[in-house]
Amino acid sequence: MQKKRALITGITGQDGSYLAELLISKGYEVHGLIRRASSINTQRIDHLFQDPHEESPRLVLHYSDLSDFASLTNLLSTIEPDEVYNLAAQSHVRVSFEMPIFTGQVTGLSATALLEAIRIVNDKIKFYQASSSEMFGSTPPPQNEKSSFAPQSPYAAAKLYAYWMVRNYREGYGLHASNGILFNHESPRRGETFVTRKISLAAARIKLGMQQKLFLGNLDAVRDWGYAPEYVEGMWRMLQLEKPDDFVLATGVGCTVRQFLDYAFSHLDLNWQEFVVHDPRYLRPTEVDALLGDYSKARQNLGWQPTTTAPELAALMVDADLDLLTSNGTV
Repeated sequence: MQKKRALITGITGQDGSYLAELLISKGYEVHGLIRRASSINTQRIDHLFQDPHEESPRLVLHYSDLSDFASLTNLLSTIEPDEVYNLAAQSHVRVSFEMPIFTGQVTGLSATALLEAIRIVNDKIKFYQASSSEMFGSTPPPQNEKSSFAPQSPYAAAKLYAYWMVRNYREGYGLHASNGILFNHESPRRGETFVTRKISLAAARIKLGMQQKLFLGNLDAVRDWGYAPEYVEGMWRMLQLEKPDDFVLATGVGCTVRQFLDYAFSHLDLNWQEFVVHDPRYLRPTEVDALLGDYSKARQNLGWQPTTTAPELAALMVDADLDLLTSNGTV
């Protein structure tokens, strides 16, 4: 039986690396799209590489760019994937206020380019779009698939554009295209500028005497934080359905930044209030007060259930950062 093939954009990111692991474990041949750069940024997937001369490689990387439509169509024609997972984005909400045009192009228009390329090359390819809970913005929690969208950032607006283009291509052209509306999901592979990783890394560094202060913005924001490896399982399950649809993935448990600080620092017997300093530079021009997901539809239709919530998540991230700092010779 021929292996299934999947193409992942954003494969070098947190979700892309976990998704690649999952698909390889299921027997897929995985292809990843990466941008050409002078520096190598494949650390999260280096452990998946194998000798490229092997007859049946499990992971193949391709240079391309989501703004290059001809390159995308050629890539789809060459790879002939069964599934495409679009995880690439300028995904930092605060940065999107500083780079709104770039965010719109990469996070919004790129999804349309992929959808159009699929429509032209092979409309039987299944497509997953990484949508975001940020699209709900100021809509009161809990939020589910029927909640109103009220984006409060360029990032959220770009994600919402991509969401509606998926709906348009699904309804207009019959594509098997689904939106995964994922609430915040974290891991030790999260980028160091995101608040959860910023907290876990700071807690570890402070415990080891390598850092004195942690500067943060809004500590009262409520988020629904889950564990990234569990969420990529939900992505895969969406594309195994006979009919495409849109699903919220969340834990259903809210947690403030202040609480996450307490979980992380208390895990190391530290009092976060002795080290955290408020810095208004980290505040957004428009804040999102509370995101809390209702994943009932995913539980009923996908059989998907999260098992890790914020306290466990904070502990495992702190432990991973302690190991990282001590094992690489930093201390």
